[in-house]
Amino acid sequence: MQESFEKIITTFLETSVGQVENFLDKTLSKNLKENLLLLFAEKQFKVAGIGNNSKLQTNKLIRSDLIYWLNREHNNIHENSFFDQLDEFVKYLNRTCYTRITGYEFHYAYYEKGSSYKRHLDQFKDSGDRAYSMIMYLNEGWETADGGQLCIYHQDNSQLISPINGNCVFFKSSVLEHEVLLCNKPRLSITGWLKTN
Repeated sequence: MQESFEKIITTFLETSVGQVENFLDKTLSKNLKENLLLLFAEKQFKVAGIGNNSKLQTNKLIRSDLIYWLNREHNNIHENSFFDQLDEFVKYLNRTCYTRITGYEFHYAYYEKGSSYKRHLDQFKDSGDRAYSMIMYLNEGWETADGGQLCIYHQDNSQLISPINGNCVFFKSSVLEHEVLLCNKPRLSITGWLKTN
């Protein structure tokens, strides 16, 4: 696991976008995907919002994914396995990079065919607690023609990342604007933020 953690950090320091293949191993990816699809079939997902607190609103022209918040209180074995790995990553990040992460929040994201999320920053205007964004993908056999790439905007160029199964993307929430391009088939992920007080 530490090798995977170190690669995220190294690629982040080199390019401002940390990436690693198979951050989630094949078994955990499979179990999380099955759990996501079961919850979706049970209509547990909600329309994702924009903004926070009293400013929260929904606008499908800007963001059209569906989400389900993960929580240890669900007592789901697969969610808890994910959180166990995340706890190890946060400890490693704090120990090696002094990031002072004190918490996190993560949700499943389901993009139906025809869905997208326009260009945005992950950090709210009235709150700076989201320090780093993390996305882990749950899509087997994803091809370029399927769309749904994460487009990250750097100062002088843009970067396209395909949502390939098990892979992880990591970047500063307050710095890099990004968007999810139009999906030509359902796109599944776990998305969230490492937070500071």
